Amino acid sequence: MPPAREYEARQFFCGLLGMKELPKPPELAKRGGCWFASGDVQIHLGIEKDFRPAKKAHPALVCTDYDALTEGLQEAGIETIADENNPGVTRCYICDPFGNRLELIRA
Repeated sequence: MPPAREYEARQFFCGLLGMKELPKPPELAKRGGCWFASGDVQIHLGIEKDFRPAKKAHPALVCTDYDALTEGLQEAGIETIADENNPGVTRCYICDPFGNRLELIRA
């Protein structure tokens, strides 16, 4: 993520995706960024001065309440791009506030 945008990360990952922020160890916290968790999944966002978003490579998150989550994202102005290329799997793509691609999959 770009420097000094932790607030936006918290709003997105905690506020919209419902993840919990994890405290970073003090030595790592000095570098900035944020860590988030949901169940056994963790996402660590580090700071990059010359940040470029990941447009192709991405994490895939399995969502227990996929419909409610995607509806809430859409209501918040987040574009959800449905993908039907994997038969029998309901999924979509979204971007975090920094342009990184995320895949959401219905559990």
